Amino acid sequence: MSVMGIIIANACDGYMGELTNKRTMASLPFGGRYRQIDFMLSNMTTSGIRHIGIISRNNFQSLMAHIGAGEEWDLELGEGGLEYLTPYSQAESVTAFRGKMDSLYSVLEYMKYGVQDDYVVLADAGILCNIDLDAVLDDHIASGKDITVVMKSGVANGKKIIDLGVKLDKNGGIADMVSGAAATEDYLSTLYLYVVSKDLLVRHVRDAIAHNLFYFERDFVLRLYQQGKLSVNVYPFEGVALFTTSVQEYFKSNLAILDEKVRNDLFAGKHPIYTKVRDRVPSYYGEDCRVENCTVADGCFLEGSVKDSVLFRQVSIARGAVVEDSMIMNDTVVGADCYLKCVILDKNVVVRPGTKLIGTPTTPVIIKRGEVV
Repeated sequence: MSVMGIIIANACDGYMGELTNKRTMASLPFGGRYRQIDFMLSNMTTSGIRHIGIISRNNFQSLMAHIGAGEEWDLELGEGGLEYLTPYSQAESVTAFRGKMDSLYSVLEYMKYGVQDDYVVLADAGILCNIDLDAVLDDHIASGKDITVVMKSGVANGKKIIDLGVKLDKNGGIADMVSGAAATEDYLSTLYLYVVSKDLLVRHVRDAIAHNLFYFERDFVLRLYQQGKLSVNVYPFEGVALFTTSVQEYFKSNLAILDEKVRNDLFAGKHPIYTKVRDRVPSYYGEDCRVENCTVADGCFLEGSVKDSVLFRQVSIARGAVVEDSMIMNDTVVGADCYLKCVILDKNVVVRPGTKLIGTPTTPVIIKRGEVV
């Protein structure tokens, strides 16, 4: 059995505001030292998937600088390897996709001729989990179904719009399937992770675009299932899955790793999560600094008070500053006597002494990369 992986890097860029002005959501920093794409790349490579294509329509320079040739994931070795599927690498270049089917259509030649694989594992970069894809692939083959959808309970709540939701009957079969609906709590939600035959996917992508159908969950999975043309296997995932498909979810998910159970499931689960290695000096903790329930990356210089926050590499917190419930990205300086609560500071931000920035858990204050406030 030969498998190729495809990761869509830009799926929710439009919902991330200023954070994706100059980067894809796949390259958004996460958890102090990682990028979001590290999780799915690690899931795939530790399951032996050696052919991986990353679809990115724009702002892919940061992503390429982080991943490089895939050395940290051993993708530069042997057959297959990593391929950046940017508009400029494809025969039909596009700068905007109308949906996931459109993005797959743009790389149709890569899927058909680039590698000789039997199955495709298709994933978005906006869902972070530590999952055994070998088990998912085995379950897919054993089911004999056309497509396997990895799904999670506890996501649907009657308010959140679910791109693909499934209610199971008492025997584990599909009782109902919905798309684009505020499904109730008894529905499982897609984790935007699928296993499907490459030949079947290529055929249906071509057909969908010919009929102006662009949405994978609605126009492919749901429509063909309802027409009796697609058999669907559901793989319920029991581990931690963090959604980062909006600013609110991204902020909440970063702070969620302060919970030991969440952190252990993500980083000490089925396999390691690999990332680009950057050697820095150890962090410095001043005599009067106070750090409580935080993740602190290397190279930080801390003299103030930090609580319930995530600090990335080489962050400086001056004496008298107070930081709570916040994300502070690389190389940012927080001046003396500042007060920050529910704030996302992007890279290389300078916060002048005495500044107060106060957001809420649902609407954090965001300061753009390189700003001085």
